[in-house]
Amino acid sequence: MDLRRSSILLLIIALLSPRTLSMRYELKSSTTKCIGEDIHENSMSVGKYFIVNPNEDHPLPASHKIIVKVMPPQGKNLHEADNVEAGQFSFTAYENGSYVACITAVDYKPETTLTIDFDWKTGVHSKEWTNVAKKSQVVMMEYQVKTLMDTVNSIHEEMYYLREREEEMQELNRSTNSKMAWLSFGSLVVCLSVAGLQFWHLKTFFEKKKLI
Repeated sequence: MDLRRSSILLLIIALLSPRTLSMRYELKSSTTKCIGEDIHENSMSVGKYFIVNPNEDHPLPASHKIIVKVMPPQGKNLHEADNVEAGQFSFTAYENGSYVACITAVDYKPETTLTIDFDWKTGVHSKEWTNVAKKSQVVMMEYQVKTLMDTVNSIHEEMYYLREREEEMQELNRSTNSKMAWLSFGSLVVCLSVAGLQFWHLKTFFEKKKLI
């Protein structure tokens, strides 16, 4: 019981903490960097990316282009963009699994280095209610209630997912125990058969040698 309560508490803490991938990294020409995120079914996900301009007073040079692909665990790509400087994507996960975003710097000679700013939010945090919430007290309360409702729904979905995983693990344990029992029985039969054959062989040998 204490273990279950601890698991629920950890789940609530995990859901209330930001599930956000926000980073800035360098990418050389014709190289690719992929970033993965484990997303549950029916969870909303949004992301945005752009090339950091090394000289803000001038437009980006022709060498600063990227190719972006967002891929689900299986099936068609959720987002594709070729030779762009910036973009964004959004989707609702249709299955549990690892969703991957890959960014490739276009091939360019001489080789150049791009700085990529990438931001990926999943679940409650992807809705960004703060962008629409106003300063009035009533609207702020409404915003907080919506956020709490989203958090509760996420917790419910997460608990349902964990329950399904627990049932799958129990079924796997039962199946494994059954297979191990049959394997043990088979090993015992083989051992007894080998012992019987050895006994028969020795008996035949000693009889031929007239030792018994």
